[in-house]
Amino acid sequence: MVPLWWYIVLGVVLFVIGAAGVLLRRNILVVLMSLELLLNSVNINFIAFGHYYDDFRGQIFAIFVIAITAAEVAVALGILVALARNKSTLKVDEVTILKG
Repeated sequence: MVPLWWYIVLGVVLFVIGAAGVLLRRNILVVLMSLELLLNSVNINFIAFGHYYDDFRGQIFAIFVIAITAAEVAVALGILVALARNKSTLKVDEVTILKG
C-alpha cells in the first residue's frame, strides 16, 4: 500500500509546477493548463485524504472541482477563440481588449 505522504508530495509538486506556470508564463493557453494542474493537484489531495480517513467527502469535493473545471475550460476556450479572431496574439501582456 502506498503511504499517504507520497500522495501529499505528488500534490505539492504538481501544485508548485502549476503555480510557477501561472506566475511565470505569458501565453494564455499555458496559464490555463497550469490552472488545470493546480486544480488536479488539489483533487489528488482530496481523494488521498478521503481514502485515508475512509470518508467520501474528499471524493465528492473532487467531483465538484472537476465539474467547475469543465465549466471553466468551456468558457475560457470560447473567450480564447473570440480573442484569437480579433487579435493575432495570445500573450497575456499584449491582450488589453477587455480593458474599458
